[in-house]
Amino acid sequence: MISDNWPGYSLDLFTYPQHYYGDLEYVLIPHGIIVDRTERLAKDIMQDIGDNDIVVLCVLKGGYKFCADLVEHIKNLSRNSERFISMKVDFVRLKSYHNDQSMQDMQIIGGDDLSKLTGKNVLIVEDIVGTGRTMKVLLNNIEKYKPKMIKVASLLVKRTSRPDGYRPDYYGFEIPDLFVVGYALDYNEHFRDLNHICVINDHGKAKYRV
Repeated sequence: MISDNWPGYSLDLFTYPQHYYGDLEYVLIPHGIIVDRTERLAKDIMQDIGDNDIVVLCVLKGGYKFCADLVEHIKNLSRNSERFISMKVDFVRLKSYHNDQSMQDMQIIGGDDLSKLTGKNVLIVEDIVGTGRTMKVLLNNIEKYKPKMIKVASLLVKRTSRPDGYRPDYYGFEIPDLFVVGYALDYNEHFRDLNHICVINDHGKAKYRV
């Protein structure tokens, strides 16, 4: 859990793309800590749902890096374990932000053949859960197809002023209500190439606003 008064790390302590100089406040979570925490989540998932065939449903675009790293860690653990876990990865895209504001209506793009999830063990991998409203809409859509099991892994959970009471089954970090970028999390398609999770500043928001 990262507290509301956590000052973060100075950008001067890390390397990051030069084209983002002046656009960030500070580093909230360094890349190395993300990697270690993801490895631990993979271990927890293996302990809970190992010995099962799993369909991993990656939520694009922000979840692709976390998903790729999580799946790789699970595969490595599976290879070195008596419990073999078979995984297939599919993708769905949710659109619910304009600039840094969450929109009321959410679009689900792709994943047209969600009927293939019937009777399957499904692990949804998401980058960040805020109010939980977006994830609830996705879960309601998937539950119509009667999967055997649904679990959700999110890299981040954001403490918001209007939570819907939803918590994912697995999550890496609980963070304050900040707009964060990096590690594939974007602001209007920028900052996905940033390895660390950082807080964007007002200059960065204005520079990349659409």
